[in-house]
Amino acid sequence: MRLPVSFSVAIAAFALLLVCPRDEAQAPSQSSSSQSTPVQTPAPPPEPRYISLDPLANVRYDNRYDLSVGMAYRHIKAGPNLLQGANLGGVDVEGSYWLTKRWGLEGTARGYLGTSGAAPNPYEINGPFIMDYIFAAGPEWLGPHNKHGALIAHVMGGGAWGFFEQNLRGHSTESVGFYHDQLAPALVMGGHVDLNRSPRWVFRVTVDGLLTDYAINWGPKNRQIDINTAVSVGLEYKFKKTRY
Repeated sequence: MRLPVSFSVAIAAFALLLVCPRDEAQAPSQSSSSQSTPVQTPAPPPEPRYISLDPLANVRYDNRYDLSVGMAYRHIKAGPNLLQGANLGGVDVEGSYWLTKRWGLEGTARGYLGTSGAAPNPYEINGPFIMDYIFAAGPEWLGPHNKHGALIAHVMGGGAWGFFEQNLRGHSTESVGFYHDQLAPALVMGGHVDLNRSPRWVFRVTVDGLLTDYAINWGPKNRQIDINTAVSVGLEYKFKKTRY
C-alpha cells in the first residue's frame, strides 16, 4: 500500500524534530540574551570648584576715624633712686582723626597698675601697689603701607597722673624712696605696627618710649625725667567715613 506524498513529508518532519538535540533548539534564545544591552555605570559627580577670595582686596587707607583698644605693659621706677623698677599692666585706648592721606591727630588714654620694689625700710613695706595714668595727644604719620599692613609713627604730649602713696599704710614716701602722688608732664614717642585682617579690622602692636617728669616732696626739691618702655597689643577698627 503506497502512502500519499504529503503524509510521507509530515512523518519525515516529525522524525527530524525528534532527532535534533534540544540544546540547538534553545541556542537562538541564548544568543539573543547575550546580545542584550549592557548595564550603564553612572558617571561620577563633577569635582567641586573652589573660588579663591582675598579678604584684603578692599583694604584702603582713606578712613577718617579709627579706634584701637589693647592690653598694655609699662615699665616704671616709682622713685628717683630706686634700683628695682616696676612692671605694670593695664589698658591702652587710642583714637585717630586723619586730616590728609599721611597726617592725622591721635589721642591716647592709658591706665597701668602693679607692684613696685621699695627702698629698705623699718616698716616691712615690700612690693606696694602703684598706679599710673597717661593722657596725651599729638600728630601721627602714616609710613610705608600696603594691603597687608602699615607702619605708623606718632609723638604725643600730655600728662602722667601717678599714685604712689596708696599702699604705704600712712608712712611717708621718703621712707620707701617713692615719688608722691602728682600730675606730671609726659611725652609718648613711638608708633604702631598694623597687620590688616579685613578692610575694617586691624591687629595692632604699639611700641613707645614713655617719658615722665615726676618730682619728690622730701629732701632736696628736685625732679627726675625717666624714659621707660611701653607696649600694647590689641585691635583697631576703621570707621567707614572717608577723609577724601
